[in-house]
Amino acid sequence: MSARAREVLERVSTVAGYATYIELIRPLIAHKQIIRTGMTREVDRVSAALDEALAGRACALVSSGDPGIYAMAGLVLELCRARRLRLRRPGAPPDPEALRLEIVPGIPALAAGAALLGAPLTHDFAAVSLSDLLTPWEVIAERLEAAARADFVIVLYNPRSRRRRDQLPRAREIVLRHRPPETPVGVVTAAMREDQQVHLTTLGALDPERVGMQTTVFIGSRSSLVYQDFIITPRGYAGKYGDAFAVEAPGGAGE
Repeated sequence: MSARAREVLERVSTVAGYATYIELIRPLIAHKQIIRTGMTREVDRVSAALDEALAGRACALVSSGDPGIYAMAGLVLELCRARRLRLRRPGAPPDPEALRLEIVPGIPALAAGAALLGAPLTHDFAAVSLSDLLTPWEVIAERLEAAARADFVIVLYNPRSRRRRDQLPRAREIVLRHRPPETPVGVVTAAMREDQQVHLTTLGALDPERVGMQTTVFIGSRSSLVYQDFIITPRGYAGKYGDAFAVEAPGGAGE
């Protein structure tokens, strides 16, 4: 969590969020008014937060990762547009008729997971959510096909849940049409949280049973490689500065 996010949580009077996320930050929001809803109640949650703000009470709407990446910032703006609300960014000139809206950047799962894996996203990558609750599977499959064919590193969000168990195996088969089975894959669950798990495997050996709702899957490009416990996607420095990248023979200092 960023320092700015903590500061905002300290200043507001109301905090709205999905029940699981509220519990994660419970120590930081003692004595605050809480608006909490369950899964699939996002519209209700955002509407209640907007009602609080319009009533003159500072309200923070929380989500995991970054609010603008598969999270709540887009829905907030969509509902503001539907209500025809006049908005003001932080730092903009005062406007008594406008609702001040600040989107506080966070650390998305793709950044937290990549840091744990090494450097899988050093070159071009694509992020695709496998959840078909809001996006038809046909659209998801088309995007996966395009990303795999173009040799992007692929980050899979929402890869599997109790009800959605087929999407990840189907996505794996799509990517295997364009990548060899030995392509490195990183599986990160609950990145940067107490129960985090980091697992390195290959595209051919990827086990869906290791994947859950809090998991992010990183599928390497054709140039991605594994060095010890780290995945690296080279950006091209070796081709430009070749001599510095000559692999030393085993032995020598530290053996």
